[in-house]
Amino acid sequence: MTEYAYVFPGQGSQSVGMMTAWQDDQPAVDEIFGIASESLGYDLGAVVAQGPEAELNRTEVTQPAMLCAGVASWRIASSRGMPAAGIMAGHSLGEYTALVCAGALDLADAARLVAKRGHLMQSAVAEGRGLVAAIIGLADDAVIEACRRIESGVVEAANFNAPGQVVISGERAAVDAAMEEARTLGAKRTLPLAVSVPVHCSLMRDAAEALADALESVELGMPKVPVVHNQNADVADSVEQIRELLRLQLFQPVRWVASVLEMRRRGVDGLIECGPGKVLAGLARRIDKTLAAHAVFDAASLESTRQTLTEA
Repeated sequence: MTEYAYVFPGQGSQSVGMMTAWQDDQPAVDEIFGIASESLGYDLGAVVAQGPEAELNRTEVTQPAMLCAGVASWRIASSRGMPAAGIMAGHSLGEYTALVCAGALDLADAARLVAKRGHLMQSAVAEGRGLVAAIIGLADDAVIEACRRIESGVVEAANFNAPGQVVISGERAAVDAAMEEARTLGAKRTLPLAVSVPVHCSLMRDAAEALADALESVELGMPKVPVVHNQNADVADSVEQIRELLRLQLFQPVRWVASVLEMRRRGVDGLIECGPGKVLAGLARRIDKTLAAHAVFDAASLESTRQTLTEA
């Protein structure tokens, strides 16, 4: 029997109108966003549906928006006969979505928590000080070495997304210098990303300590479905460890390659991404070409995925 992992994207895949193509399932989408809106004190669904784009792209709005988008996609897929999840994971913010879908975290609590997380991240570094960049075509160790060579300022490997695709994060001048070093070491391409917050590096350490207080204020349980965490690419064995892994995640790298390989090691044959975009499905194919990867982000993609899995 095929074992499936469900995975959830983080920031970067959001867009105005991203939940409008769910057709007959729109009431289920509205219900999810309604719960979050009540929790947050403003109409999150209206921002997602109508914009403005600048408001949706504010980190403290983006995070609950992407959380709800992932939860809605998952719940609709589950109600439409998709295979049960054997395991779950999420990329950065998506880890919170996974915990909601796995039954470890209440949606209303999660919406407030990730909004707080976004606010802490945005406040941690002055606007314009930070930079995030993708390094393409260079081994992980070489990217780490490129960062190590920078003697002034903070720059660190932040996301190990796929073989030959690593994201670095830190202070602008240091990231610029590390990109130059990466090219010297043989990187095929270096690309600054349109991300306003240099997350998953030590600039977020103070924000992580404040997040720890917020994590203590919400009720967490053990997931009903195992969740692989970004920080250690493994499953937590206690609620206390989940809280600690979420704290560490904010200023330590996302080990996505290792997370996908861990799910594969645990018997996963197929991966289904739930939420806007199909970035994680694409990364999965690069990480392990034998892993069947699908993306569910609207009514059409759900039906297409169902049909593919039925015929497999």
